[in-house]
Amino acid sequence: MRLVSFAHDGRPRPGALIGSPEGDRVLDLSSTMPAGRHGVERIISDAEMLRVVAEAVRVQTAERESGQLHLVTEVTLVEPVRPGKILCLGYNYRGHVPVGVDPTTADPEFPDVFVKTPNVLAGPSDSVTLPRASTDVDYEGEIALVIGRRAHQVPFDRAMDCVAGLTLFNDVSARDWQGRSSQWELGKCFDGFGVLGPAIVTLDEVPDPHDLLLEVVRDGIVTVSQSTSTMVFSMPLLVHYLSQVMTLEPGDIISTGSPQKTADALAAHRPLADGDAVTIRVAGLGELTTSFVSPTVSPISGVQP
Repeated sequence: MRLVSFAHDGRPRPGALIGSPEGDRVLDLSSTMPAGRHGVERIISDAEMLRVVAEAVRVQTAERESGQLHLVTEVTLVEPVRPGKILCLGYNYRGHVPVGVDPTTADPEFPDVFVKTPNVLAGPSDSVTLPRASTDVDYEGEIALVIGRRAHQVPFDRAMDCVAGLTLFNDVSARDWQGRSSQWELGKCFDGFGVLGPAIVTLDEVPDPHDLLLEVVRDGIVTVSQSTSTMVFSMPLLVHYLSQVMTLEPGDIISTGSPQKTADALAAHRPLADGDAVTIRVAGLGELTTSFVSPTVSPISGVQP
């Protein structure tokens, strides 16, 4: 299934994407849930509810009554979950090495983990406002794990049982602030610097999470293209490792890191500017496109700059 959240009557509702000849449509899942239990986090944390939702999706797909569903282009998708924790990885993809050289030689011993604070969260329909305080904002296209079951000191061989599915994540970063100290958080935690979505694709629809091609396109040019097979630390290892420290809860996000940009993209690096757009795409997981805009009004005084 492809689970989403979409705005309706001023509040988010859970939904599922249903394919149709006209494009994806949204099935409202609110009616399938008990009173007071709204949200994709509730669905992915409850095996019986997942079964009910899967049956509703199957019936709707089989009946092909797409006229009763809104096209995804007619609704506003918001972040599919509201994570309590956003955990991110640095340097988790191997770079290119010469033929005959062991690619694991330079692997770090432990994952390089940092956190993003809740204020960074943005949805697939949101633009990211470039902060006045930074002159070097960059993007990082990543695949994120969405926790579906509470995980505390989970064994490696059971770690993926705690994962509901995968989604896409843009780890937006202010490089100038990131480099000011040994801790990255200030450069990673500007408002809106964590774009999540569009959908959570459940693991039953992902044959091999470690055989996915992650691509990033900036203004029509592919700047990242690398397989998840080149990850240093595998997805189950990350869940196992992090759960030794903290209890992972349904809806929490583990973003698995970004491959290095291509040599041409690195050579032509320029900070993000007003009007730029970045698309993260992975076959089977969809596309996440984010536009970047300049601020127009001071958040304190309301005075035009």
